[in-house]
Amino acid sequence: MRAPHTALLSVEHLTMRFGGVIAIDDLSFTAARGEITALIGPNGAGKTTVFNCVTGFYKPSAGRLALTPSGAAAPEDLLALTQSGRRFSETASGEIYLLERMADFEIAQRGRVARTFQNIRLFAGMTALENLIVAQHNALMAASGPGLWGLFGLPSHRARQKAAIETAKYWLEQIDLIGRADDPAGALPYGAQRRLEIARAMCARPALLCLDEPAAGLNPRESAELAALLRAIRDEHAASILLIEHDMSVVMEISDHIVVLDYGEKIADGAPSAIRKDPKVIKAYLGVDDEDEVDLAASGTRA
Repeated sequence: MRAPHTALLSVEHLTMRFGGVIAIDDLSFTAARGEITALIGPNGAGKTTVFNCVTGFYKPSAGRLALTPSGAAAPEDLLALTQSGRRFSETASGEIYLLERMADFEIAQRGRVARTFQNIRLFAGMTALENLIVAQHNALMAASGPGLWGLFGLPSHRARQKAAIETAKYWLEQIDLIGRADDPAGALPYGAQRRLEIARAMCARPALLCLDEPAAGLNPRESAELAALLRAIRDEHAASILLIEHDMSVVMEISDHIVVLDYGEKIADGAPSAIRKDPKVIKAYLGVDDEDEVDLAASGTRA
């Protein structure tokens, strides 16, 4: 049994309206530090809208999204920040970020939130190694100092550049692609590109890694490799994962916590063992009556 963890991300009463359409309706859940939290539901349930709110692509109509990448937020500190109108603050227990008030680049840089998309977005003409070095651009620029000091061999820049290459090689080892470091990313097999995209996100050392359908299009062997990678990220690195995924076999195998949406509302929230037998979840996915006994994962359902 894994020890309980503190909340890394707290979503409270999130609502997102597009004109007269309510895409997300009063949604609340937490993603715990050191865990894999899956956000699932049928097509059109609002999962990607939640991701877009968390990562700053959308500004929520209402609600609070509090991120605490280091430590746990004391209730009084969170209340003070909320009332202040500021976007973030540093407290004795760590930083607090109110994502609904922040731009997407601030969420990525300050909050250390990284995201992958359903459609692979690698730099296809760059090598696998170069893709991972580019992901560390912000750290390299910071080490260069103001202006173009890096061009003149500033020691801090050279040291950071060397560290960036080592980090890139480390992640290529983790995803079993070190032998193809110099191959163009676009020439890699589809499953390898999926893993490379996750490795690129990890090169930014995120506190929260948001993955949008990482198993989409993978065969069973590739899905198993992906599951092993995500478990390793959870267990061996200081990153928590928020996951959208339609492959129920992957979700049930790797998730610590599952939140289920249907038509923008939360219909279930709990451990995989409870979610897979929840009548409301089964009905939303399969359209069966509540009293019918169906194992969601065993059914092979993909929304």
